Formats: sequence, structure tokens, C-alpha cells
Amino acid sequence: MSAVPLALAPLVVLGEEQWRPRAAAHARRVDGWTAGRLGRRARGQRHPVDDFLFEYYPTRPRQLRRWHPGLGVALAGSPELAADPAYREVADGVHTVDPAHVAHRRDGLAWVEGLVRRSAMRPARLGCFGLHEWAMVYGLEPGEVRHEAWPLRLSPAGIRDVVDEQGLRCTHYDAFRFFTAEAAPRNGLAPTRATQPDLDQPGCLHATMDLYKWSAKYAPLVGSDLVADTFALARDARGLDMAAAPYDLRALGHEPVAVETPEGRAEYVRRQRELVERARPLRARLAIALAAALAAVDDRG
Repeated sequence: MSAVPLALAPLVVLGEEQWRPRAAAHARRVDGWTAGRLGRRARGQRHPVDDFLFEYYPTRPRQLRRWHPGLGVALAGSPELAADPAYREVADGVHTVDPAHVAHRRDGLAWVEGLVRRSAMRPARLGCFGLHEWAMVYGLEPGEVRHEAWPLRLSPAGIRDVVDEQGLRCTHYDAFRFFTAEAAPRNGLAPTRATQPDLDQPGCLHATMDLYKWSAKYAPLVGSDLVADTFALARDARGLDMAAAPYDLRALGHEPVAVETPEGRAEYVRRQRELVERARPLRARLAIALAAALAAVDDRG
């Protein structure tokens, strides 16, 4: 390991014997997550839990599989990076990520950095009980729901009763925007994209899954180790998300968390707290990495 001095800080240089094993280990880790997705896609099948992170977010399995060291690290013996616009050469055969490749999207980077940083500072709100999925089918018949291939655990009338009794307290715009027209007015808030930095909070499962979204979006800058860690967390968050939904997914091995009962709501909050604690260090790592990326972009400007 050596260092190349830069204006901001010394650049850590990893030799080929150091970084290639790390890249291979990352690829193996990701392959364990993506094999099912790739097999189902080849067979024309879909999975409402395991496919979500690949359908809802834009990162494809091959992109997730690629390893990036992150800002402040350079790779020696990496000629394949010479043609990659995200990287620049700093010495003969040594390449590092170039913040200039996102400089034209500086405002977007700043928005995401502020969103993650501000949400990390808020207390977790744990009273939603995952009813956003219920609000997405509220007032609909079984054949009209998003995951129509899977049965509902309750009748439409039963779903209506649960939502009306418990109320809706969703803080996340990207969940709220899928509420049915009947359900949306019943939410305590009306989140928008503009208000997302004011409302996102650590108790929200969708905000937790979004840690993967933002990490993957800026993978060359924040590093693939963080991307993989947030993906693992997002998978578990999605599992709870759909276990608490009104769908019956027992055929897929997902036992319901029956939030229509006091016991189910208590179980949901317990597992929600676990996700909050797991997300805490990852949210902090992402906030630090995004701040460093923003500083690097601004320094080049």
C-alpha cells in the first residue's frame, strides 16, 4: 500500500494483490443475493419480496456486483478503468474515482447529502405499524391490487376496518404516492418530494431501504462495501415490509406479522426497532461519505 499526495488528503493506493481479492469477495456476496432474481427473470417469474430492490430501484445485478473502492482510494494494476468516465489516472496504471463525473449533478448530490444527514438527526417514529401497504389496497378489490398473484389475508372490508381503526401515519413520499385515492386523505401527513428532507426519519422502513438507493446511486464515491451493507439491510426491511402487509405470502416462506392485532403490532415495533439500530451506523457512514463527496466536487469547482 502506498500513497499519492493530493490537494485534499493523501490518496491510498491499493496494489492489485490487495484490491482484486476484495472485489472478488464482493462479487461472491452479491451473487448470493442476485441468483434467485436472475433465475426467476429467465423463467418469467416474479417475487414480491426479493425482486423489489431490483424493480423499484434502478441498480441492476451486474452494477451491484461491481466493486468500487470509494473516494480517497486508488487502484494500481487496473487498466480496465482507463475507459471508465467515473475514474481518472493519477499515476502510471493507477486510477481513482473522479468527483468531476458527478459535478454536473452537484445539486442532486447536495440534496441527497442533506436528506441523509438531516434524517439521521431525527428520532425514530414507530407508530405506523407498516400500514402503508394496507393504504395501497384500501378500497380496492383483490383483482385490482399491485400484487394480484398473491391472496389477501383479509377481505377488502376487513382491510378498510383496520386502516380506519388504526389510522395512517406515513412520513415517506415514495410510499404515500402509491396510496389509493380513498386512503390518501386519511394519512396524518401529505408528504411531497419537496418536503422529503423535512419528513424522512429513521423509523421508516422505506427510508431505511433508501440508504441502499442513495449508496448505489453514488457507488463510485461512497464505495461498494457500503452499498452491499445497505443492500443487506434493505432486504431485511423489505421482508418486514411485506410480512406486515395484508398479503398472504406464507407460500414464499414469509410468515405474516399480523398488525391487525395488538400482538402483531408489538412484534412489528420490536423488529422495526432492530432495523433502526442496524441502520444507525450505516446512515452515519453514508452521511459522512456523501459529505466527503460533496466537498470533493466543490473543491474541483
